[in-house]
Amino acid sequence: MKKYNFNLKKTTDGSYTLYSDEMQESYHSVNGAVQESNFIFIDRALAIIPGQKISVFEAGFGTGLNALLTYNFAVEHKKYITYNSIEAYPVKPELYSKLEYYNYCNNLNSNDFMSLHECEWNRPVTIKDKTFILNKINSDLTYFAFPKEQYDVVFFDAFSPDKQPEMWTEKLFQKIFKSLVNGGILITYCAKGEVRRRMQRSGFTVERIPGPPGKREILRATKMLTSGSQIHTFDKH
Repeated sequence: MKKYNFNLKKTTDGSYTLYSDEMQESYHSVNGAVQESNFIFIDRALAIIPGQKISVFEAGFGTGLNALLTYNFAVEHKKYITYNSIEAYPVKPELYSKLEYYNYCNNLNSNDFMSLHECEWNRPVTIKDKTFILNKINSDLTYFAFPKEQYDVVFFDAFSPDKQPEMWTEKLFQKIFKSLVNGGILITYCAKGEVRRRMQRSGFTVERIPGPPGKREILRATKMLTSGSQIHTFDKH
């Protein structure tokens, strides 16, 4: 596996992200790490999944921010969430401990953040009262064997197509499509036309929706149900 070096970078909402010198790209928007993650993955995807039990798959555990926000959502809304997150290059303790110190903004719970990072890899771990089960997978997404029809929502948060083209292939989107339940959602910050077309050729119904500050649009892809079945009613932001 390749090795990447990361440095802390402050974003405009006061929260921190990590910047890769090799990739020349940060994990989150410089316009606000917490703001971006909440807007895209929580408000435009997780929050519109019906039911009390939700299965999430995340492409890229990274800093753990999406997992922390999802955990907070589960506690606040009394949801039971199983959170599966794959990461080939786990963030080192000396870096995530610094993120804990800066705490991603004062309203995020740093004790829970550290719990997410310190729990064991490659097995499900219950974080709190069975409200949140985290399964961190230390592996390469391109080789991952996706289960069929298991996930309600996929957070696709890989580095950009220009930096990691192997993560944005039609073949991978086909695997993700099969892994989603009927009516399931794939959400990503990327809005490139070719990415959208690859998703569509993989079977998804794809919509462009307004993005967070600094990002005009993002993509939300849905695995539509068969004829005669109900589908999720999406909010229009």
